[in-house]
Amino acid sequence: MENNQNKVDFRVKAQRFGSYLSGMIMPNIGAFIAWGIITALFIPTGRIPNETLGALVGPMITYLLPLLIGYTGGKMIYDVRGGVVGATATMGVIVGSDIPMFLGAMVMGPLGGYLIKKVDDLLKDRVRQGFEMLVNNFSAGILAAILTIAALLGIGPVVEGLNNVLASAVRVIFDAGLLPLASIFIEPAKVLFLNNAINHGILSPIGIQEAASAGKSVLFLLESNPGPGLGILLAYMFFGRGSAKQTAPGAVVIHFLGGIHEIYFPYILMKPMLLLAAIAGGISGVFTFTVFDAGLVASPSPGSIIALLAMTPKGGYVGVILGVIVAATVSFLVAALILKTSKQTDEDLTEATAKMEAMKGKKSSVSGNLAATESAIEATTNEGFDFGNVKKVIFACDAGMGSSAMGASILRNKVKKAEIEGVDVTNTSINNIPADADIVISHKDLTDRAKAKLPTAYHLSVDNFLNSPKYDEIVDELK
Repeated sequence: MENNQNKVDFRVKAQRFGSYLSGMIMPNIGAFIAWGIITALFIPTGRIPNETLGALVGPMITYLLPLLIGYTGGKMIYDVRGGVVGATATMGVIVGSDIPMFLGAMVMGPLGGYLIKKVDDLLKDRVRQGFEMLVNNFSAGILAAILTIAALLGIGPVVEGLNNVLASAVRVIFDAGLLPLASIFIEPAKVLFLNNAINHGILSPIGIQEAASAGKSVLFLLESNPGPGLGILLAYMFFGRGSAKQTAPGAVVIHFLGGIHEIYFPYILMKPMLLLAAIAGGISGVFTFTVFDAGLVASPSPGSIIALLAMTPKGGYVGVILGVIVAATVSFLVAALILKTSKQTDEDLTEATAKMEAMKGKKSSVSGNLAATESAIEATTNEGFDFGNVKKVIFACDAGMGSSAMGASILRNKVKKAEIEGVDVTNTSINNIPADADIVISHKDLTDRAKAKLPTAYHLSVDNFLNSPKYDEIVDELK
């Protein structure tokens, strides 16, 4: 029992750490894509080389992107004030290094936000009336100056050395032909909702550095490849049973074209043996990428086939497309074998439905719905919660841009059709759940973190943001 609890605690801590890493990158993905587009178009080897416009590439990757990361990291800790100190401190590691300082920004941004928060706590109630603005401005300025100098002289070189070690390790693995084996760790971690942490917290910073010198990086394809998930969903389409088979086609569209990889995670969780299919697909896809020297100019986000092709450099489409096709084919074959030879999916879904009916105290009327039959939806036992005073409903996921946006859109449409006024339904990352949220809806694996962030809210857990019977219950309560 204790070992199981330790495993859960480790997973929660890993998710929380990964959320902080990805949380610094995800809000700035638009800037990364802008840099990727400019790079793909205007550098000497781009589609339409232009010396004037190509001059944007260097300053953007050297200054703009790290400063955005540093600001976001500080803001996550201590709002705008933390962001300003974090961005200023990040300038120290930028100037003190000869490489793009993404990892340095991930260190200095949160550090600056944390320290200015501690300084403000220390000075609280000790400043004489009338001197608040003076003390606030100078305390932030002095701390930012100290951190910037320290980053320039000490932290920058250390982070640069660490960055070089990580990049060299990746290069050694790549040269040894072992890069495909990274899928053994990446694919299971994705299903545990560490996908954004791996992609944007680890692979992207190193990949951007490689792309800056080589024009592309295969690291952008390791986690974002939609092939493994596509193969598993296709296997459910042809060899699944019941509601899993019925909902798989819609999930294919959302996953492959929309880039929301979280949509296929529940299908694997229903039958964990399918992790073997995801791993096999990932390994074969990465192997194909390396054989054809495939790579992207920037991180595709979301991981849609459309985003992958948009970030593919001139002349690199064959390798990227083949890698996705091979990954999907291999994962499909392995998943089909597992589904055909193992316990039928309907039995797993029926068991989940029974659990839901026992919890709800009534027979479910949503058979044929994946979320309803695959698992029950748990609500926090907030007895006496008044739905009549609900003004803000928040969908929260790890990054706040994928599955939560999908769920919020579905519930928002239901609220609109029910002609309920005065209720705002939005989505955000768990780290940015607003303090005035009345109801917070999150995936069951992330609900503990959401509760820790805002314990005063009414929390609902779901297994699938795409389609949940709980949404209709919420609408009925709001009426």
